[in-house]
Amino acid sequence: MPDTDTVVVFSGGLKPGVRALASVPPGALVIAADRGAEYALAGGLPVEAAVGDFDSITAAGLDALERAGVRIERHRAAKDATALGLALDAALALGPRRILVVGGGGGRLDHLLGELSLLASDVYAGVELDAVLGRATVNVVRGQRFLVGRVGEVISLLALHGPAVGVVTEGLVYPLRGEMLAPGSSRGISNVFAAEEARVSLESGVLLAVRPGKRARV
Repeated sequence: MPDTDTVVVFSGGLKPGVRALASVPPGALVIAADRGAEYALAGGLPVEAAVGDFDSITAAGLDALERAGVRIERHRAAKDATALGLALDAALALGPRRILVVGGGGGRLDHLLGELSLLASDVYAGVELDAVLGRATVNVVRGQRFLVGRVGEVISLLALHGPAVGVVTEGLVYPLRGEMLAPGSSRGISNVFAAEEARVSLESGVLLAVRPGKRARV
């Protein structure tokens, strides 16, 4: 049986690269948003369900889903949520401990901003939520997270949907000691891993820990 400890959601934007595909845990259950189902099948991953209006998937891709026996949840084009939002809700309904979003990154700026905002929504506060988008890694931080990285790797901490209060970091070059990060502030941009593991905690609010996949200039 598929493992529902981590449910993987394939976004329907740009095609994910080798790194993103490699981040999928073996045996994890896969939910796909629109064309994300085509990407998952092409990567040799079984898809439990495909969700969306399927305006971006190719005819061949849709045929492959049907032949593979994938459960298809069609929604009308004039819907109140993006395909990724619908796929995240389908994943959440399975009761996982963790949801991992996999995608290509880039693409339409409005979609990217919407996706990042969606990841930090209170709807998903009960699960650990991460994303691998192209070269970038995004970790949603509520309460406390331990993050594994490379020494010298860039990491930015961004508050969404309200202030992040009492932010404390360990293992980063520029420590935060009980500080408040406000939405729109650049205070948490371009920190750097000083060790292979960093701890980020906060008293209230939500942070996105964004690692663009680059090392700091020295």
